[in-house]
Amino acid sequence: MKTVIIYASVHHNNTKELVCAIAAENDIDVVDAAKITEKDLSGYDLIGFASGIYFGKMHQSVINFAEVNLPENKDVFLMCTYGGKPVFDSIKKIVKEKQGRIVGEFSCKGFDTFGPFKLIGGISKGHPDKNDLDNAKAFFKELEKGK
Repeated sequence: MKTVIIYASVHHNNTKELVCAIAAENDIDVVDAAKITEKDLSGYDLIGFASGIYFGKMHQSVINFAEVNLPENKDVFLMCTYGGKPVFDSIKKIVKEKQGRIVGEFSCKGFDTFGPFKLIGGISKGHPDKNDLDNAKAFFKELEKGK
């Protein structure tokens, strides 16, 4: 199964840690949406979008990437790290518009020092931790089984 994960990980590399943990144990392609804005995804069987949550949505570079590059009728999975709560609405709308199927969602806490959290030294310090990374890898293995 040919798989790609498109991600953005801006402040503390929380999401990058998840993506790299999965990529280290699987033959998948990884695209940093903050650096690469266009890629032909038509040859992939499974497409993942991963991001931290910024102002209640996934990073704008991931949203833009999905709008421009996601082919129709693809299986898609979503991943996020968050300080407050997981939110996938912004990307789900794009997947739906492109008649895609969301086959799984994974989220975990991520260290967050944005805005007022900086004043208290941040929240969710130490996340993602080993347990979070193991859960992300197990999530991906389950996706593979379902394909």
